[in-house]
Order: sequence, then structure tokens, then C-alpha cells
Amino acid sequence: MDSNGGFHEVEKDGKLFLVYHHPKYCSIPQIQTLTSSHDLLLQPLFLCPKIRCRKNVVHFSATFPLNSSPEYIFPTTTDSNDHHVMPLFWCNNKEFDVSGGCYRCHGSNFGTDYYFCEYCDQNFHKECVQSPLKIKHPYHPKHSLQLSFHHPQARTSECLCCGKRAKYMVYHCTICQAFMHPTCAMKPIPFVIDPPKKHVHPLTFFPRQTSLTCNVCGLLRKIHPTYVCLRCNFAVHIDCMSFPNFIKISRHKHRVSYIPSAPSREWFCGICRQSVNRDYGAYTCDKCSDYVVHPICATGKNVWDGKELEGVPEEGDLTQDLGPFNVISKGVILYFLHGHHLWLEVSLIYDENKVCQACVLPIYEGNFYVCMECEFILHEKCAQAPRRIQHALHPHPLTLKESNEHSICYFTCNACDCKCGGFVYECRTEGCTFNLDVRCASIVEPFDYKGHEDPLFLALDQEVKLICQVCKRTCEKQLNCIKCNYVVCFKCATLPYKARYKHDTHFLTVSCGEEVSEKDWCEVCERNLKDTRTKVFYWCNECFTTFHIECVFGEDPYMKLGQYFDYWGKIQILGKCKISRPLCDSCKKRCHGKIFKRGNSIACSLECMVPNLY
Repeated sequence: MDSNGGFHEVEKDGKLFLVYHHPKYCSIPQIQTLTSSHDLLLQPLFLCPKIRCRKNVVHFSATFPLNSSPEYIFPTTTDSNDHHVMPLFWCNNKEFDVSGGCYRCHGSNFGTDYYFCEYCDQNFHKECVQSPLKIKHPYHPKHSLQLSFHHPQARTSECLCCGKRAKYMVYHCTICQAFMHPTCAMKPIPFVIDPPKKHVHPLTFFPRQTSLTCNVCGLLRKIHPTYVCLRCNFAVHIDCMSFPNFIKISRHKHRVSYIPSAPSREWFCGICRQSVNRDYGAYTCDKCSDYVVHPICATGKNVWDGKELEGVPEEGDLTQDLGPFNVISKGVILYFLHGHHLWLEVSLIYDENKVCQACVLPIYEGNFYVCMECEFILHEKCAQAPRRIQHALHPHPLTLKESNEHSICYFTCNACDCKCGGFVYECRTEGCTFNLDVRCASIVEPFDYKGHEDPLFLALDQEVKLICQVCKRTCEKQLNCIKCNYVVCFKCATLPYKARYKHDTHFLTVSCGEEVSEKDWCEVCERNLKDTRTKVFYWCNECFTTFHIECVFGEDPYMKLGQYFDYWGKIQILGKCKISRPLCDSCKKRCHGKIFKRGNSIACSLECMVPNLY
């Protein structure tokens, strides 16, 4: 055992464990209060982990090794900010903060012994305080793990042991890019797990796992700890061993359940669309005979809400919720978000001032509902949008509401990243902030995008930011083709395929991927499309005229006219000026769309208005 400590065999209740031990650092005494000053002297002084990280981190954009000892040394200068932490005797129990309250590792909940920093007013796990600079771990025997600072804005990484996100103070292998929480790295490791969750026989720890395919997930993941069955040909990763039996995922309307192997036929995963090997585990739907999902795909954090539903009664699905309106008579409804009766009409003449209250897009053609007493208007399709949905982008149910509830008149859509003033599908799960506008919420798989010949599907990992092949910008959320590398962002995917301009009697169609020529000028702003580096535009097939997207809809197309909102002062959204186009006080260009007014300040967009507030 070296100065960093190490693992050795310990027998507890007849079972063998690998237990970490450091020869210099003793455990926090299992007492409720200090009985004498002698108890305090027995405890070594440890440097506050917050200061320990600050000593080494130069900038906060990646992963940096820490090189300062955990031991506290009395400062020799008066300007030193070094300080030590004290053991928390009173919280030395399993009931204290089981959800994880450590300020340094942010996410692990295995610790039961804590230290307290009076200077920072923060709690820290004993393992995070006493963590040595390097550790040799049985789950990663090939290389040592270096104590490091992993900034949360760097590449997202998961703990090798618990599968939760690893950030701030972590153990890190620079060769394999493996991460561990300090509490996970020092947790006892059982040699034998009996009974296991996913097998009928006891499973034994197998440290040389690099050549074993997991029978549950069907993958060869070289750095993941593995257990094997000595009585049959079975191997399982430690995280796959705890996969739930019954779950609800965002990509399917029913619950799915785990089975050790799929029925004999060709299967394709309902999430990644890749082939499913029937010799390994999978999740299937009892109600839909043709739905199968890879275990790794089904338990992804953007797909599954983390809840095991075995033994939990199944609630009615979202399709059985109350409808969005009541039919009063033929062509007359009462919509759940409006107090007056709405009358069904057919759009005959285009009026740019008639916009749907839900999606904030103009009424071009087709049926729409209009209020008999006020100016409330809804597309027929928007009026039929359900009150609650389960969208593939989010693991929790989403509820439809008006964005101007509680004095909030706009929100930012998490799919297209646009500011929206219409209706919002909101996640009401505690601690979760996720919003979808009705346009993005209407996208379902497979998605028929008119700019591509094959159907598009949601990308499996939405945290990987790809470049949209339409607008050439980084996608917030993206759809892709499983046959080729085609990628389109939600902002481009939800642009209306057909639009109207008040001075053109024909419909405009969206054009993307076409080469812009020197002769293409916008009919509204009279600027050359090539000079403005335009990738997506509208054009009239009859008149051969072209338009910027923002010149047709404005810079903020989904913000609602007439709304007020407070942002360092009251801002009002006004329509286009019919007499002249005022100059924007920020960019000094003419306002072609909506006008944002705060006092005497004029801006052509919310982005231009924000600099004027400082």
C-alpha cells in the first residue's frame, strides 16, 4: 500500500469485499458530539476542497489535474486564503442528505461522513476532503486515476461506477477518458453479487473485462466494470446489472419492459433505428408487438426519466386526457385557454395582421377559429393540439399553457432556441425547466421534411451539436437521416414551407440548399442575397422573386404583437409602420418587421433592444 492508499480484501458477514484504506487518514469517530478537545486533536486537519481546486485550476474550460495535498498546512503569510474543514460528527449517519449535498462532487449520494467548512459554509464528503492525488482502482486496473477538476461546461462525462454526471472534483484517466466521483472511487467493491438483478446465478467480479460482450446491453465497452457467471456463459457491466425492468420512455406512448432476448425475427431499435441483436437484452412493448429498443438507448437520460415502474400501477396514457375544446354546436367550440366561443371560418384573403395565438404564424389558407367577441384566432390544427403530450425530446410529460400567464409574455423554446410569445408546452416536473413551442411540439418521427427525400429522425444524442446543412449554423436540437449524414435543425425544420407576402398574390416557398446567384435580390430590403450570406430564403415560382426569411416574418417571427414585457423597463412589441420604416437605434438599419419600443428607444429585434438597456 503506497502513500495514496489502496484496496485490500475484507470479509464482512461472510462476504468478501475490496475496501479502500489510507494508512494516515482515520475515519470520523461515530459519535454525536465532541467529548473533549482530545477528540479534535486526533483528527488530522484537511484543506478545504474548494481552495484545493482553486490552487490548481488556471481557467475553467476543460479538465485539469490537481497537485495539492489534502492535508492542511498552517499559512505562513497573512494574505493566504487557505483554511481547513472540520468533521461533522452530528451528520455521521445514513439519513443525512441522501440525495447528495457535497459542494465539490455535485451528484454522488454515496457518502455518509461529512466535513464542514465554516469559512465557505459548505458541506463536503469525507472522500472528497481526504482524496489522494492518485488512486489505483480495481474497476480500472490498467491505469491510475488522477484527481482532477472537470468543469461542467467541458465535455459531458459520466462516472464509471454510478453512471451519473461527473463534474468539478473527479478522478480521471487521461488515456481512457474514464471518470469517477471520489465517493464512488473509495466505495467498497463486492467480489460476488448474490442475488443479481439480471441473472439467476451469483455474479463474480472480473477485473480483465476488455474482451467480454455484455449479455444485457450487447456492447463491448472496454472500460466498464464487468461481472461474470462462473456457471454459464454470461457477462454483464455493473451499470447494466441495475437496469430497471419496467420503464416509460419519451419515444413511445406505452411502457416498455426488459427481456433477456428478443423473439426470433429481424428487429430495429425504435430510437437509434439500428439493428437489434436478439441474442442480447432489449426493451419491448407488451401492447405493440413490433416495438423493440436497445437497453442503452432506452435508459438514456434524454429518453428515460430515471424511474423504475415495476409494481407501480399504470396510469391512463396521455391520449385519454381531456380534449382541448368542447363542441358547442356545428362550427362553434369553447377552447380551454379562452373564455369566449370560437367560430370556424375559411381563410380566403391573406391579411398579415391575422396571426394564430398559439403558433404566432399568419393565417395563410385553410380553416381557422375566430373569436365571436374579440380578436382571438387559432389555426384549426393548433386548436386541435392536445393539452398534454409526451414529446420525444423530453422524458417528462409537457402541459400546454399560454406564455403570458403569471406576467410572462415570452419564452425560449428548447428545441429551436427562438423567442416565442404564443402557447408553450411546459414541463411541470419539479426542478425541470423545459419549454417547447407548438411548432416544435408538432414534430413526430418519422418527420417528412420537404427539403430531403428520406424521412428524418431525432438524433440520439442531442448534446452533440452538429451543423445544420440548411442554415449552416450549430443546431440546438437536430433531426437527421439514418441513410446519410443529412442534418437539419428544428429552427429550419419548422419554417413554414409556404408563406405569403402582402404585395405578391402568389404563395412563396422556402428554398434551401440552392446556390444563391448574383442576381438574387430581396424584394423587401433590396439587398443582394449573396452579399448577406443567405442560405435559406423564400421565393415566388411565378414572379421569380426572392425574399429573406426575416424580411417575410421579421427578426423575431414568433413574438406576438401588442405584448408588453419587463426587461429593465417596459418593452412593447409593435407591428410594421405603414407610413415609413423607422431606423433601429442599435444596428442603424430600417425596421422591416416588428418594432420593439422602450420609452423613446426603437429596435428592430429583441437582440438589438438588449444592448440599449445597458
